[in-house]
Amino acid sequence: MNNNDKTTLGKVPEVTLIFWIIKVAATTLGETAGDAVTMSMNLGYLVGTVIFAAIFLVAVSAQIAARRFHPYLFWGVVVATTTAGTTLADFFDRSLGIGYIGGATMLSALLLACLGLWYWTLGSVAVNRLDSRRAEMFYWATIMFSQTLGTALGDWVADPATGLGLGYEGGAIVFGIGLLVVAAAWFWTRISHTLLFWAAFILSRPLGATLGDLLDKPHASGGLELSRYTASAVFAAFIIGCIVLVPQRPEKVLAK
Repeated sequence: MNNNDKTTLGKVPEVTLIFWIIKVAATTLGETAGDAVTMSMNLGYLVGTVIFAAIFLVAVSAQIAARRFHPYLFWGVVVATTTAGTTLADFFDRSLGIGYIGGATMLSALLLACLGLWYWTLGSVAVNRLDSRRAEMFYWATIMFSQTLGTALGDWVADPATGLGLGYEGGAIVFGIGLLVVAAAWFWTRISHTLLFWAAFILSRPLGATLGDLLDKPHASGGLELSRYTASAVFAAFIIGCIVLVPQRPEKVLAK
Protein backbone atom coordinates (compact mmCIF):
# COMPACT_ATOMS: atom_id res chain seq x y z
CA MET A 1 0.00 0.00 0.00
CA ASN A 2 1.21 3.48 -0.87
CA ASN A 3 1.93 5.67 2.15
CA ASN A 4 -0.40 8.29 0.68
CA ASP A 5 -3.32 5.83 0.69
CA LYS A 6 -5.89 5.89 3.45
CA THR A 7 -8.52 3.31 4.32
CA THR A 8 -12.19 4.19 4.58
CA LEU A 9 -15.36 2.10 4.74
CA GLY A 10 -16.99 1.64 1.35
CA LYS A 11 -20.61 1.20 0.28
CA VAL A 12 -20.36 -2.38 -0.98
CA PRO A 13 -20.04 -5.54 1.17
CA GLU A 14 -16.87 -7.49 1.78
CA VAL A 15 -16.33 -10.31 -0.70
CA THR A 16 -16.87 -13.31 1.56
CA LEU A 17 -18.69 -16.63 1.28
CA ILE A 18 -22.02 -15.08 2.29
CA PHE A 19 -21.55 -12.49 -0.47
CA TRP A 20 -21.45 -15.24 -3.09
CA ILE A 21 -24.34 -17.17 -1.52
CA ILE A 22 -26.55 -14.08 -1.65
CA LYS A 23 -25.27 -13.24 -5.15
CA VAL A 24 -26.34 -16.63 -6.55
CA ALA A 25 -29.71 -16.37 -4.78
CA ALA A 26 -30.18 -12.86 -6.17
CA THR A 27 -29.43 -13.98 -9.71
CA THR A 28 -31.86 -16.88 -9.35
CA LEU A 29 -34.50 -14.47 -8.06
CA GLY A 30 -33.80 -12.22 -11.03
CA GLU A 31 -34.51 -15.08 -13.43
CA THR A 32 -37.77 -16.18 -11.79
CA ALA A 33 -39.03 -12.63 -11.21
CA GLY A 34 -38.12 -11.56 -14.73
CA ASP A 35 -39.94 -14.58 -16.18
CA ALA A 36 -42.94 -13.90 -13.92
CA VAL A 37 -43.38 -10.44 -15.41
CA THR A 38 -42.59 -11.21 -19.06
CA MET A 39 -44.17 -14.68 -19.28
CA SER A 40 -46.65 -15.29 -16.45
CA MET A 41 -48.06 -11.77 -16.74
CA ASN A 42 -47.66 -11.86 -20.54
CA LEU A 43 -46.17 -8.37 -20.65
CA GLY A 44 -43.37 -9.36 -23.02
CA TYR A 45 -39.63 -8.76 -22.94
CA LEU A 46 -39.67 -5.11 -24.03
CA VAL A 47 -42.22 -3.99 -21.43
CA GLY A 48 -40.48 -6.10 -18.77
CA THR A 49 -37.15 -4.48 -19.64
CA VAL A 50 -38.63 -0.99 -19.38
CA ILE A 51 -40.17 -1.77 -15.97
CA PHE A 52 -37.04 -3.30 -14.47
CA ALA A 53 -34.71 -0.73 -16.05
CA ALA A 54 -36.75 2.02 -14.38
CA ILE A 55 -36.53 0.21 -11.03
CA PHE A 56 -32.79 -0.20 -11.50
CA LEU A 57 -32.25 3.49 -12.28
CA VAL A 58 -34.14 4.55 -9.15
CA ALA A 59 -32.36 1.99 -6.95
CA VAL A 60 -28.86 2.66 -8.27
CA SER A 61 -29.37 6.43 -7.92
CA ALA A 62 -30.23 5.89 -4.25
CA GLN A 63 -27.21 3.60 -3.83
CA ILE A 64 -24.79 6.11 -5.36
CA ALA A 65 -26.29 8.97 -3.33
CA ALA A 66 -25.99 7.02 -0.07
CA ARG A 67 -23.11 7.90 2.23
CA ARG A 68 -22.56 4.44 3.73
CA PHE A 69 -23.24 0.77 3.16
CA HIS A 70 -26.89 -0.27 3.38
CA PRO A 71 -27.19 -4.04 2.78
CA TYR A 72 -30.86 -4.00 1.75
CA LEU A 73 -30.24 -1.16 -0.69
CA PHE A 74 -27.11 -2.76 -2.14
CA TRP A 75 -28.74 -6.15 -2.69
CA GLY A 76 -31.88 -4.47 -3.95
CA VAL A 77 -29.81 -2.89 -6.71
CA VAL A 78 -28.19 -6.25 -7.50
CA VAL A 79 -31.60 -7.90 -7.79
CA ALA A 80 -32.70 -5.03 -10.04
CA THR A 81 -29.73 -5.68 -12.33
CA THR A 82 -30.56 -9.39 -12.52
CA THR A 83 -34.22 -8.85 -13.38
CA ALA A 84 -33.40 -6.15 -15.93
CA GLY A 85 -30.57 -8.31 -17.25
CA THR A 86 -32.92 -11.28 -17.65
CA THR A 87 -35.54 -9.40 -19.65
CA LEU A 88 -32.96 -7.42 -21.67
CA ALA A 89 -31.02 -10.52 -22.67
CA ASP A 90 -34.23 -12.31 -23.65
CA PHE A 91 -35.25 -9.25 -25.69
CA PHE A 92 -31.92 -9.26 -27.55
CA ASP A 93 -31.80 -13.02 -28.08
CA ARG A 94 -35.43 -13.72 -28.89
CA SER A 95 -37.37 -10.58 -29.81
CA LEU A 96 -34.58 -9.12 -31.95
CA GLY A 97 -33.72 -12.58 -33.27
CA ILE A 98 -29.94 -12.32 -32.94
CA GLY A 99 -29.74 -15.62 -31.06
CA TYR A 100 -27.78 -16.65 -27.99
CA ILE A 101 -24.37 -16.52 -29.66
CA GLY A 102 -25.05 -13.11 -31.19
CA GLY A 103 -26.38 -11.79 -27.89
CA ALA A 104 -23.49 -13.22 -25.87
CA THR A 105 -20.93 -11.82 -28.33
CA MET A 106 -22.44 -8.34 -28.31
CA LEU A 107 -22.78 -8.29 -24.50
CA SER A 108 -19.23 -9.60 -24.03
CA ALA A 109 -17.96 -6.72 -26.17
CA LEU A 110 -19.97 -4.20 -24.15
CA LEU A 111 -18.72 -5.68 -20.86
CA LEU A 112 -15.08 -5.60 -21.95
CA ALA A 113 -15.50 -2.06 -23.28
CA CYS A 114 -16.97 -0.94 -19.94
CA LEU A 115 -14.13 -2.54 -17.97
CA GLY A 116 -11.55 -1.11 -20.36
CA LEU A 117 -12.99 2.40 -20.15
CA TRP A 118 -13.18 2.13 -16.36
CA TYR A 119 -9.54 1.08 -16.12
CA TRP A 120 -8.39 3.70 -18.65
CA THR A 121 -10.29 6.44 -16.81
CA LEU A 122 -9.51 5.60 -13.17
CA GLY A 123 -6.57 3.19 -13.32
CA SER A 124 -8.28 0.31 -11.47
CA VAL A 125 -11.40 -1.87 -11.64
CA ALA A 126 -10.99 -3.24 -8.11
CA VAL A 127 -13.89 -3.09 -5.64
CA ASN A 128 -11.58 -1.66 -2.97
CA ARG A 129 -11.04 1.40 -5.18
CA LEU A 130 -14.67 2.58 -5.29
CA ASP A 131 -13.72 5.95 -3.85
CA SER A 132 -15.79 8.24 -6.09
CA ARG A 133 -19.20 8.44 -7.70
CA ARG A 134 -17.58 7.96 -11.10
CA ALA A 135 -16.04 4.67 -9.91
CA GLU A 136 -19.42 3.59 -8.52
CA MET A 137 -21.11 4.35 -11.85
CA PHE A 138 -18.57 2.20 -13.68
CA TYR A 139 -19.05 -0.53 -11.07
CA TRP A 140 -22.81 -0.70 -11.54
CA ALA A 141 -22.60 -0.42 -15.32
CA THR A 142 -20.19 -3.36 -15.32
CA ILE A 143 -22.53 -5.34 -13.08
CA MET A 144 -25.48 -4.64 -15.38
CA PHE A 145 -23.57 -5.82 -18.46
CA SER A 146 -22.27 -8.91 -16.61
CA GLN A 147 -25.77 -9.85 -15.41
CA THR A 148 -27.20 -9.49 -18.91
CA LEU A 149 -24.33 -11.47 -20.44
CA GLY A 150 -24.78 -14.18 -17.82
CA THR A 151 -28.41 -14.66 -18.82
CA ALA A 152 -27.46 -15.10 -22.47
CA LEU A 153 -24.69 -17.56 -21.58
CA GLY A 154 -26.97 -19.61 -19.34
CA ASP A 155 -29.65 -19.87 -22.02
CA TRP A 156 -27.09 -20.75 -24.69
CA VAL A 157 -25.59 -23.60 -22.66
CA ALA A 158 -28.92 -25.02 -21.49
CA ASP A 159 -31.31 -24.60 -24.45
CA PRO A 160 -31.80 -27.94 -26.28
CA ALA A 161 -33.19 -26.31 -29.43
CA THR A 162 -30.86 -23.43 -30.29
CA GLY A 163 -28.03 -23.78 -27.74
CA LEU A 164 -25.61 -26.45 -26.59
CA GLY A 165 -28.48 -28.49 -25.18
CA LEU A 166 -26.95 -29.40 -21.83
CA GLY A 167 -30.24 -28.75 -20.04
CA TYR A 168 -30.76 -26.68 -16.92
CA GLU A 169 -29.12 -29.21 -14.60
CA GLY A 170 -26.17 -29.58 -16.98
CA GLY A 171 -25.80 -25.83 -17.29
CA ALA A 172 -25.86 -25.40 -13.52
CA ILE A 173 -23.16 -28.05 -13.16
CA VAL A 174 -20.96 -26.44 -15.84
CA PHE A 175 -21.11 -22.99 -14.28
CA GLY A 176 -20.83 -24.41 -10.76
CA ILE A 177 -17.59 -26.14 -11.77
CA GLY A 178 -16.41 -22.90 -13.33
CA LEU A 179 -16.94 -21.10 -10.03
CA LEU A 180 -15.04 -23.81 -8.17
CA VAL A 181 -12.12 -23.39 -10.57
CA VAL A 182 -12.13 -19.62 -9.96
CA ALA A 183 -12.28 -20.21 -6.19
CA ALA A 184 -9.31 -22.57 -6.39
CA ALA A 185 -7.36 -20.00 -8.39
CA TRP A 186 -8.22 -17.37 -5.76
CA PHE A 187 -6.72 -19.40 -2.92
CA TRP A 188 -3.88 -21.26 -4.64
CA THR A 189 -2.57 -19.10 -7.47
CA ARG A 190 -1.21 -15.60 -7.89
CA ILE A 191 -3.76 -14.61 -10.53
CA SER A 192 -5.12 -11.12 -9.92
CA HIS A 193 -7.94 -11.20 -7.38
CA THR A 194 -9.62 -8.37 -9.26
CA LEU A 195 -9.70 -10.48 -12.44
CA LEU A 196 -10.96 -13.51 -10.50
CA PHE A 197 -13.66 -11.44 -8.78
CA TRP A 198 -15.14 -10.31 -12.07
CA ALA A 199 -14.83 -13.83 -13.52
CA ALA A 200 -16.78 -15.20 -10.55
CA PHE A 201 -19.31 -12.40 -10.77
CA ILE A 202 -19.98 -13.22 -14.41
CA LEU A 203 -20.13 -17.00 -13.87
CA SER A 204 -22.47 -16.75 -10.88
CA ARG A 205 -25.10 -15.11 -13.09
CA PRO A 206 -25.63 -18.01 -15.55
CA LEU A 207 -25.52 -20.39 -12.57
CA GLY A 208 -28.46 -18.51 -11.04
CA ALA A 209 -30.17 -18.26 -14.44
CA THR A 210 -30.05 -22.01 -15.05
CA LEU A 211 -31.21 -22.73 -11.50
CA GLY A 212 -34.11 -20.32 -11.95
CA ASP A 213 -35.06 -21.90 -15.28
CA LEU A 214 -34.83 -25.36 -13.75
CA LEU A 215 -37.38 -24.31 -11.14
CA ASP A 216 -39.93 -22.50 -13.26
CA LYS A 217 -39.73 -23.80 -16.83
CA PRO A 218 -42.34 -26.37 -18.06
CA HIS A 219 -41.71 -30.10 -17.73
CA ALA A 220 -41.54 -30.38 -21.51
CA SER A 221 -38.56 -28.02 -21.50
CA GLY A 222 -36.77 -29.86 -18.70
CA GLY A 223 -37.93 -27.67 -15.81
CA LEU A 224 -39.82 -28.43 -12.62
CA GLU A 225 -42.70 -26.07 -13.56
CA LEU A 226 -42.94 -24.45 -10.13
CA SER A 227 -44.82 -21.20 -9.70
CA ARG A 228 -42.62 -18.27 -10.67
CA TYR A 229 -44.29 -16.15 -8.01
CA THR A 230 -43.66 -18.74 -5.28
CA ALA A 231 -40.06 -19.32 -6.33
CA SER A 232 -39.41 -15.56 -6.39
CA ALA A 233 -40.94 -15.12 -2.93
CA VAL A 234 -38.88 -17.99 -1.51
CA PHE A 235 -35.60 -16.59 -2.83
CA ALA A 236 -36.47 -13.06 -1.71
CA ALA A 237 -37.15 -14.40 1.80
CA PHE A 238 -33.87 -16.36 1.70
CA ILE A 239 -31.89 -13.24 0.78
CA ILE A 240 -33.52 -11.21 3.55
CA GLY A 241 -32.84 -14.04 5.99
CA CYS A 242 -29.16 -14.10 5.02
CA ILE A 243 -28.86 -10.34 5.51
CA VAL A 244 -30.52 -10.55 8.94
CA LEU A 245 -28.70 -13.64 10.22
CA VAL A 246 -25.24 -12.98 8.79
CA PRO A 247 -24.50 -9.25 9.06
CA GLN A 248 -22.11 -8.06 6.36
CA ARG A 249 -19.31 -5.59 6.83
CA PRO A 250 -18.57 -2.93 4.25
CA GLU A 251 -15.55 -3.36 2.00
CA LYS A 252 -12.54 -1.29 3.01
CA VAL A 253 -11.71 1.24 0.33
CA LEU A 254 -8.22 2.51 -0.39
CA ALA A 255 -8.61 6.16 -1.28
CA LYS A 256 -5.75 8.42 -2.24
